[in-house]
Amino acid sequence: MFICTAFFMHFLQDLYLCTVVDFTRLQYDKKVNRSAKVKFPENELKQKTGSGLQSKLKSGSGQETKPREEMETNIKTEKEKRKSIMKKKLIAAICTAALMTAALTGCGSNGTADTTQTEAADASATDTTAEEDTAADLSGTISLAGSTSMEKLCEAMSESFMEKYPGITVTVEYTGSGAGLESLASGSVDIGDASRSLKDEEKAAGSVENIVAIDGIAVIEDKDNGVTNVSAEDLAKIYKGEVKNWSELGGKDEAIVVIGREAGSGTRDAFEELLDIADSCAYAQELDSTGAVLAKVASTPGAIGYVSLDVVDDTVTAVSIDGTEPTEEQILAGNYLLSRPFVMATKGEISEQNDLVKTWFDYIASEDGKNVIKQVGLIIPE
Repeated sequence: MFICTAFFMHFLQDLYLCTVVDFTRLQYDKKVNRSAKVKFPENELKQKTGSGLQSKLKSGSGQETKPREEMETNIKTEKEKRKSIMKKKLIAAICTAALMTAALTGCGSNGTADTTQTEAADASATDTTAEEDTAADLSGTISLAGSTSMEKLCEAMSESFMEKYPGITVTVEYTGSGAGLESLASGSVDIGDASRSLKDEEKAAGSVENIVAIDGIAVIEDKDNGVTNVSAEDLAKIYKGEVKNWSELGGKDEAIVVIGREAGSGTRDAFEELLDIADSCAYAQELDSTGAVLAKVASTPGAIGYVSLDVVDDTVTAVSIDGTEPTEEQILAGNYLLSRPFVMATKGEISEQNDLVKTWFDYIASEDGKNVIKQVGLIIPE
């Protein structure tokens, strides 16, 4: 914009100087013309040359009339030339001024657009900074209770969250999905953790299902067991007590020890629902945490159990179901049967919660929160 303006002003200055020079010359020529016309008054001619010469001048036969006529003709011709030049310069000036106006308009538009974009970016950055500063100034406690399967996620997420927001304390109790949702309904916690979908009666009581991650349920057995693949049908029969020895499934002659979770566990509810065996399982032992199931299966010959996929380690063997391994890729592709949501339920929508809880969910949805979900072996919901 500045360059366009400077160029235009320089052009106007040159045009002005040229016009002044031409105008001065024209005025000078007019004066010369007047002087030429008054050099031959008839009275002086009578006195200096007599009536003979005067009569010659009047009759047109004298030789001295020719220089004056030629000079007047030349002056007139020169004036016409300069008028023509002046007109051409004026036309050129008008055209150039029009082009320069268009250029200035373009420069101005670009400048305005650039300025608008810059101002918008600055405003956006200011708003983001203001929001972050406001969240950073928050202080208080967020309380969660529920699924033991979500312990790994909750511990990692709360640690990362409190590093960013040191004024906020996050407390988590691992009481099981059902107990956590009961605590939410009673108002004793801000968030109820459930490793399953909410039931209709829980939703009717005002709990809102907020899915934060997707988990696979891995079926595990002790390392010495030779059976590495079972069908969904055979798995259901094992848990209902219809298949009791590994030899019936091509394994060694060894009794099957059925390990599961306690009533109210989100993992148990999801597992039984997916296999359609709710309320019909024959457990040899029911344990109250994911870690307890993992340890029991690892140390018990012939044992089988189910745990969250993200806690599986090299102390046990993860069994394929219908030939499909329990991996993230297979779960995302929809090929693996046993997968379930990790839910952080709230009493009412997230938008209705206090600033601390809203900041917690904002963090989970951020890039930092998504990285935590990936690091603990879970899947980000689409």
